[in-house]
Amino acid sequence: MSNEYVKEPRALKNIVADTKKIGFDMCGEKDVGVLLRVLGASKSGEFLELGTGTGLSTAWILDGMDENSHLITVDNDEKLLSIAKKHLGHYKNVEFVCDDGNAFLERLKKENKNFDFIFADTWAGKYEMLEDTLEMLNEKAFYIIDDMLPQSNWPEGHEKKVEKLIDYLHNREDLEIVNLGWSSGVIVCVKK
Repeated sequence: MSNEYVKEPRALKNIVADTKKIGFDMCGEKDVGVLLRVLGASKSGEFLELGTGTGLSTAWILDGMDENSHLITVDNDEKLLSIAKKHLGHYKNVEFVCDDGNAFLERLKKENKNFDFIFADTWAGKYEMLEDTLEMLNEKAFYIIDDMLPQSNWPEGHEKKVEKLIDYLHNREDLEIVNLGWSSGVIVCVKK
């Protein structure tokens, strides 16, 4: 069974086209996007995406969110963010932030900010500042990460970091966790 019949967010084709024009190849996968939309549709509240890129995953998240929810999406590359803003900036419930992910997480921590949904698609919030990021989860909140299955673009030795991360998440008593062995490899956690 596949997601080939799933209706894509309206802006997705244009985001993909602009992404190809600049040669950016670290794009979210459709199966991950479909999952993000479904999980996003189950929540109403504060959302955080770490690693906007050109907005491919952002489009799926926004497509699932209700009008009472708010998404903050962060990336350190203004060139990539400009594509996301161009195609998704009309949404009233999204805030685009160009900043270093770790520095931004530090500010959120100082503000005692909490979230109902966190998608960590970059080092910040996944391999760096993980504990701080998990502390920002509200009860019953989702923490989602992808790229947990071997990828051709992984640097040498990265598989050890992935194994360590998976072990760490599974050993936390405050999370319910499921490993999804499809697409790029997704882990979904729920804060108890």
